[in-house]
Amino acid sequence: MDILQLVLLAIIQGLTEFLPISSSAHLIIPAQLFDLPDQGLAFDIAVHVGSLFAVVFYLRADIYRLAAGWLTSISGGAASAESRLVWFLAIGTIPVGLGGLLFGGLIESHLRSITVIATTTIVFAILLAIADRKGSQQRDMNSLTWRGALIIGLAQMLALVPGTSRSGITITAALALGFERQEAARYSFLLAIPVIVLSGGYQALELTSETMVAWQEMMIGTIVAAITALISIHFFLALVKRIGMMPFVWYRLVLGTLLFGLLLNGSA
Repeated sequence: MDILQLVLLAIIQGLTEFLPISSSAHLIIPAQLFDLPDQGLAFDIAVHVGSLFAVVFYLRADIYRLAAGWLTSISGGAASAESRLVWFLAIGTIPVGLGGLLFGGLIESHLRSITVIATTTIVFAILLAIADRKGSQQRDMNSLTWRGALIIGLAQMLALVPGTSRSGITITAALALGFERQEAARYSFLLAIPVIVLSGGYQALELTSETMVAWQEMMIGTIVAAITALISIHFFLALVKRIGMMPFVWYRLVLGTLLFGLLLNGSA
């Protein structure tokens, strides 16, 4: 993979990982439309590590409070909102982990087409719009229950299908449960951490079977993805506070329509 493609794809991954527009779709689309070579497993690991660095750095204060509260509770102290939230994040991670193990091969083989991406891009845009408009937006993370955590976790499992968007579907579910927009986004970002760790760890095990690893490409991909993801998280939270989710809904609707247009014209 040449350096231009490497940097471009790392920027796309970093910018879209935490936006409700599907990072996997934006990586698949250029490859299929322009017949680009596959970026490879090492690159996938690198950009996920970069995204992980970005979200951990941005939410470091939240993560510290959650870790301190959880450690206090398991060492005999009283349970707190922070310790409960850690368990809720674990509950929300289980469905996508099981779904990946059970259906990952099927999805990889049959659901990475432009037709699937166009369809999910539009369908989940509509659901995001409904949740954004109809949700009460009165709740914060402290009001989350185990049922709510499970609902968001089950919704996250749908993100295994390209074009759905992991952040998009978890934010949609949280908004539908009545969470305020920024709180829904922050919970989605916290939920991304164990998912990225599990996904990256699984991919790293597969990478051990490869005899040659392009460490320089991995380093570049990690750095570029981390910087762009950090910028993306910051501006996304500021934007949704002011104007909500509708810019991303309209983006998805336009993107899905264009993809269907390319399919009808035989260009994809």
